[in-house]
Amino acid sequence: DAPSSDGSFNIDAVQLQTALCGPHAEALARILVIRRTHPGNRMAKHFDMAYFAKLSDADKKALLQCCRSGIENPDSSMGCYAMQPADYDRFKPFFSKVLADYHNVDIKARHVNDWSLKGVAGLPASGKLDLAELGLPALSMRVRVGRNLADFPLPGAMTREERVAMEKKMCEAFAKLISMPEYGGRYHSLTPGHPDHISDAEYKKLVDEHIMFKDMAADPYLSTAGIASDWPSGRGCYVSADKGFIIWVGEEDHLRIMCMQKGTVLNEVFDRLRKALSVVESIKGLQFAVSKDYGCVTSCPTNLGTGMRASVHIQIPNLTKGGSDAKAKAVCKPLGLSVRGMGGEHTAIGADGTCDISPSSRFCIKEAEIITALYNGLKNLKAAETSAS
Repeated sequence: DAPSSDGSFNIDAVQLQTALCGPHAEALARILVIRRTHPGNRMAKHFDMAYFAKLSDADKKALLQCCRSGIENPDSSMGCYAMQPADYDRFKPFFSKVLADYHNVDIKARHVNDWSLKGVAGLPASGKLDLAELGLPALSMRVRVGRNLADFPLPGAMTREERVAMEKKMCEAFAKLISMPEYGGRYHSLTPGHPDHISDAEYKKLVDEHIMFKDMAADPYLSTAGIASDWPSGRGCYVSADKGFIIWVGEEDHLRIMCMQKGTVLNEVFDRLRKALSVVESIKGLQFAVSKDYGCVTSCPTNLGTGMRASVHIQIPNLTKGGSDAKAKAVCKPLGLSVRGMGGEHTAIGADGTCDISPSSRFCIKEAEIITALYNGLKNLKAAETSAS
């Protein structure tokens, strides 16, 4: 049956009773409780029992797997992860409402990817996004994108064998990067027995340098989603010789491809990533998962579309007095910026007031608009920091 004009499905008492008495009764009952006790959990908020009742047995099981993290963690603000590359299209009546709510877009919104800065609103006349023009010093700049291979399940549904096979496939691709002077480097694997396996001490050094990601087991959302399973099999990172180009393998997405450098011109790190991504995408045998309506597929709906995060590390001591980022977040939110600690999400800000600042939007926004939004957001943030002195 087709949904009504508001995207919901109709259900009668018999259907509801059948759903709540079937093999998924416990999970569905928990969702109803979470909807009442945790209204901010978007999975529970938008889980339509009538839609679920009309699904095949296989689809019911698959949709609940997507919702598992939010069921086990009622305090989750999203509450769901995609498990297969096609899930956003396969379960569109569910995911479209979650996406519209989180990203503040229309339920029928379609995403368009575009890296061209030409004609982007807010771009300086020179086309150069130079932080020095804002009176800022050289900052640590990073732009990354999340990508997933089309021929594997997403990380939450992968077996140990699939994680290892995906890493092996990427290592074949890395051979091309190693041969290129601008991207050449080496791969560091955490998989026991891998030819490029590194020691615990080497791994710790990479983590301390903010080059490699940490074991995700401590994150309850990623753990219950299955994303952190089978650690450390299939995990690793490719690092260029200058440490400015990095590819994480086996984190929340199959790949996190990033470029970083210290400087003032955002275009430089943005353009390097765009060129690097073109190289990776051109490697024979690699096909990234893309939805015709939603753009680049990522495990978490928060990253869907561009999968991009553009950020800088900047000192804002006046807005972080007392070691709290509360005031900084209050100032940044209306500017469309997110505030994190230097170690990423859920980490503390630096003792000197250094924070990780990035535009919040990922979906129904173009890549070029994200990097421009970072520039203009920092302009306004600098003014707020000065006023708070």
